[in-house]
Amino acid sequence: MRILVVNVNTTRSVTDAIGAQAAEAAGPGTEIVPLTPAFGAESVEGNYESYLAAVAVMETVRAHPGPYDAVIQAGYGEHGREGLQELLDVPVVDITEAAASTARFLGRRYSVVTTLDRTVPLIEERLDVAGLSARCASVRATGLPVLDLERDPRAAADAITEQALRAVADDRAEVICLGCGGMAGLAGQVAERTGVPVVDGVSAAVTIAESLVRLGLTTSKVRTYAPPRPKRLANWPPRTA
Repeated sequence: MRILVVNVNTTRSVTDAIGAQAAEAAGPGTEIVPLTPAFGAESVEGNYESYLAAVAVMETVRAHPGPYDAVIQAGYGEHGREGLQELLDVPVVDITEAAASTARFLGRRYSVVTTLDRTVPLIEERLDVAGLSARCASVRATGLPVLDLERDPRAAADAITEQALRAVADDRAEVICLGCGGMAGLAGQVAERTGVPVVDGVSAAVTIAESLVRLGLTTSKVRTYAPPRPKRLANWPPRTA
């Protein structure tokens, strides 16, 4: 089984960390193929960058020669999953939805701990679109930019733990979801320091994708995710000077 794990930003070190986390979660016989978009922002922390990332991820997957059995979109609260499902027959799993759906098996209510406060509405919207918001106790921000997570992992773990403890005490959360692909590898530390289950979205997405493939399930093409209608796309792909 081969799974594409696509970073939403163009920072290769983030792709490497996401790929390593995915490989650790993968079962025997599963090959993880990490991909970095050829264009886009170095970190995705707002709507403009998220919509740009959606296009970049779709084009990255379309350009991949394959074969592959599933695709994981490794961006938290990002746009684009629906477009990938139109383009592909294989299962497409978004790490935001994977983490939240997994958390619901572990406790009644979960909280998400993410990076900057400006990303909170994007995550809330993605959870709402996916039908996963009813049991979300809160989405809390650490105030850390995405790229700071790898620059100082110890400070990142401290900031995430602080917000996770507040979510448990103040918001009555019973499970914590790490709200950024760049937080890969920190779940164990945060779980040990908070005493509650902590779900890493990359790991959860890998196990869900593996399960869908083993069950022989594919994306429905009856209505919502029917392939795009054939038509001329003006000036696409765009030419750069």
